[in-house]
Amino acid sequence: MTLYLYTLAFGVFMTTTLKIPAPLVFGLPLLLFTYKQVPSFTYYRETGMLAFGLLLFYVIGTGDNLSFVAYLITIVTCALYFNYFVGFNKRRFTVSIIIFFLLLLLSMVIMVLDHSYQSIIDPLRSRMLDDRIKQSPSGLAATQFTFGYQIAAFTTFAVVATFVFNRHFFIKTLVLCICLVFIYLGMNRSAFVSFSLALTVFLLAYYRFKAVFFIVAVLAVGFGIYTYFLKNNLDDKNNILSKNQAKEANDFNRAGMAVENLKVYADYPYGLIFYGKNWEDATYRNPAFPFGLSSHNAYLMFLTYLGPFLCIGLLAAIYYRIIRLSREIISHIRLKHNTILACLLFSFISVSFNALSHNGWLLTADGPTLFLYFSLMQGAKIYSLPPKNVFVENVAELVNAVC
Repeated sequence: MTLYLYTLAFGVFMTTTLKIPAPLVFGLPLLLFTYKQVPSFTYYRETGMLAFGLLLFYVIGTGDNLSFVAYLITIVTCALYFNYFVGFNKRRFTVSIIIFFLLLLLSMVIMVLDHSYQSIIDPLRSRMLDDRIKQSPSGLAATQFTFGYQIAAFTTFAVVATFVFNRHFFIKTLVLCICLVFIYLGMNRSAFVSFSLALTVFLLAYYRFKAVFFIVAVLAVGFGIYTYFLKNNLDDKNNILSKNQAKEANDFNRAGMAVENLKVYADYPYGLIFYGKNWEDATYRNPAFPFGLSSHNAYLMFLTYLGPFLCIGLLAAIYYRIIRLSREIISHIRLKHNTILACLLFSFISVSFNALSHNGWLLTADGPTLFLYFSLMQGAKIYSLPPKNVFVENVAELVNAVC
């Protein structure tokens, strides 16, 4: 179970050592240990729509058949894991979440150590991933872009958990500060924006109008820390503020690339697949996208390839259940049985925001995004069962007492 979640969290698929897809090696054997009776498979629509989207984008659009097969295997295995192995077992569900986020915490710690002991940590990272390390400092990810999804998922989950589980103010402050340190050293600006947006939405849903005072206080403290402590320490290149000042930050301006992407879309409004073109054909000699560089916006790229009708229809089908659950969870966010679901929901919102600045997202089988997607839907099924069972048990006890 831990090995499967490890491969899922860090995107380990097929390495030089492991010649068989890791999700199959560690995920499928778990299906032999289904809890009690085998439940029926309930993710036909989601996996079907994801498979259809993968087919259109990777097979028809980019001609990347290998990515299509790899992503499909990872997605289907994750769906089978939650549907059959976790099922309606609260203990397995809770343990899965604990293990997954402990693995992400391990990645955060490795990232912090990588700043000071890169010569030791980078070979360790390479060995743990069984892959070549492309960017440092980072955690258990080959690139900082991939690591950004881990940061967004972990920090949002941790901070939201301190609120919904009613921890002491000191604990809330401590966890928030630790998560901000992870973001500061993680050198991923999009993760910081995603974390901030998701946390703001959570506070507004949880505290309503009172949240405004809390947000203003956090902004004031943050501004003070930046002005008196961080502003004069930008010589260290390995932090998020120094990265923002660097030349490469302007070379790959996300807003500018998104505008250029929209221009490409305007030239092919029905979607590239209907014109028989791929991204390289559409951006040939475009200085904004040299060497096949994309706009680093997963949703915009999906729209550019599939056009408005297919894109919007598929996204609506894929996220329909999540959107419906989101409304239900936010409406009853203070209920005790919704605590873990609230943590998962806002963590998922954070990684979804992060996809606005990167190529990884649900369709690319990004580990944290995929785990949160299915765990949120499975958790909603698990926590909708107890009221019915408790009612039946209470009636049975009453009848026995009367008899």
